[in-house]
Amino acid sequence: MATHRCNIFMLAFVLCGLTCVFVREELVIRPLHSGDIYASFQFRTLWDTDFLRGISHYRLFPKSLGQVISKFSVRELHISFTQGYWRTMQWGQPFLPSPPGAELWVWFQDTVTDVDGAWKELTNVLSGIFCASLNFIDSTNTVQPSASFKPLGLGNVTDQRFLRYAVLPREIVCTENLTPWKKLLPCGSKAGLAVLMKSEKLFHSSFHSQALHFRPVCQDWKCKSTVLELRQTLNVVFDLHTSGQGKREWSLFKMFSRTLTEACPLASSSKVYVDVTDNPQGELFELSPTTPLLSQVVVLGDRRTYSVYDLTNQATFGQTRSLNMLLRWRAAENMLRPLLHGERYVAGYGLQTGEIHTLMYNNHPYRAFPVLLLDTVPWYLRLYIHTLTVTSKGRDNKPSYIHYQPSKDRLRPHLLEMLVQLPPNSVTEVTVQFERALLKWTEYTPDPNHGFYVGSSVISALVPSVVAMDTNSTRECPLFSSFFPCKEESSYFMRVYTEPLLVNLPTPDFSMPYNVICLTCTVVAVGYGSLYNLLTRTFQVEEPSPGLAKRLANIIRRLRGVPLL
Repeated sequence: MATHRCNIFMLAFVLCGLTCVFVREELVIRPLHSGDIYASFQFRTLWDTDFLRGISHYRLFPKSLGQVISKFSVRELHISFTQGYWRTMQWGQPFLPSPPGAELWVWFQDTVTDVDGAWKELTNVLSGIFCASLNFIDSTNTVQPSASFKPLGLGNVTDQRFLRYAVLPREIVCTENLTPWKKLLPCGSKAGLAVLMKSEKLFHSSFHSQALHFRPVCQDWKCKSTVLELRQTLNVVFDLHTSGQGKREWSLFKMFSRTLTEACPLASSSKVYVDVTDNPQGELFELSPTTPLLSQVVVLGDRRTYSVYDLTNQATFGQTRSLNMLLRWRAAENMLRPLLHGERYVAGYGLQTGEIHTLMYNNHPYRAFPVLLLDTVPWYLRLYIHTLTVTSKGRDNKPSYIHYQPSKDRLRPHLLEMLVQLPPNSVTEVTVQFERALLKWTEYTPDPNHGFYVGSSVISALVPSVVAMDTNSTRECPLFSSFFPCKEESSYFMRVYTEPLLVNLPTPDFSMPYNVICLTCTVVAVGYGSLYNLLTRTFQVEEPSPGLAKRLANIIRRLRGVPLL
């Protein structure tokens, strides 16, 4: 197997030429303090090519996606499908955050003249690729942020005219979305870490999120040339009670009903990381089989220690040629609060007015830092922007930057962005009142009494780091620690999503049309039916039939040959 892998790598380097493709895959397992377990898959494909020059062979890069990127002149593309809500206070911060439902944001090349037209066609094409409802993205749920969602890759395109952002909070994620996502992987789901992605196990979890990110990045530390990066991520949290049967004991087979037997033959690196930072002496949980490889990585402003299993090394699988890691808890530990956290809810009573409350928690004991809040509200919730208030510790907190774009009925949503300074160890509350609109009866969903969803608020911030961050993005490091670019050693970038809102709107009595139809049909059937029957019926005079005695007498007279009566 090792000889076969070496031959594949040598052949790849020989045939590489000007369009090299490199593949890496990783799985990170993090035991959570709640007894749940967090598994994060990362697959990265680097391609040294230029879509604008035309491509005849896509090699390991998925052709279906490459043609879309080339046709619509996409510079960056970020799409995610999430089922469930990430519980930050119980699970900590995820490696890659995502809101419930479907999220899509795209940076187009500056050569695109009709951005709205390209955006509309792109959403329809992506809807077909991922078997999702992205075709429901239109002008009523698309915004153009002015400060949020800056490019994550390399490039000088910062003109917000080429940025589009949309979210579908009600999108349901299922196997139909996972299957095409797996087909984009270089090895599919036949080899490597992707063999663990069993649908019935992944969707029987508390949280499931699959994402795809495309962007240009530097090829080396001098950044004289760029390469295209395609990163596919899948995050899942298995519940202690539903998936673990209430036992604080996890293994690969218990989580995925499968074990690892080989790495992806096309991958230059295939590793499994297990977070053992809080378990230096094995007092919290027992990990088997043990590995001598340890790696220290700075993740989310903290230095973490991981046990590393290298799947390209056949000694990792042992004599059974199978890797099935086992984590067995010995004790419980209290969890530290995350530095940044957000919540959102709707207040008020009745179906006329209401109030949106957004809470932002800064749990740092002595450091204040600014955050950028993005709110997208549908047009049928008419905001009273003069009622906007921002308070921290009972005092007014004036934002240093506010950008507000009012909505237009049935054309575009509200867009609110503000830069707020969060004091240390505080809760900052943002409130705004709104009025519910009365929709046309054809604009209601099939289940209007369920309510209407409002997308999550997006909180972006540079959070103070406990340790010095690495600003060299080209250095060889695990994939889960190198997604967001870092330009300062003293802070790191973090994005937090709040809960989506479920708002009830004034709903008419949809049974009235049925009652009117029934009453009308009854009147027509009784009134017009009787009149029509009288007008079209023909009347004939018929003699009354003879009695029984007369019929018997006629029978006897017929037998005797006598004329009938």
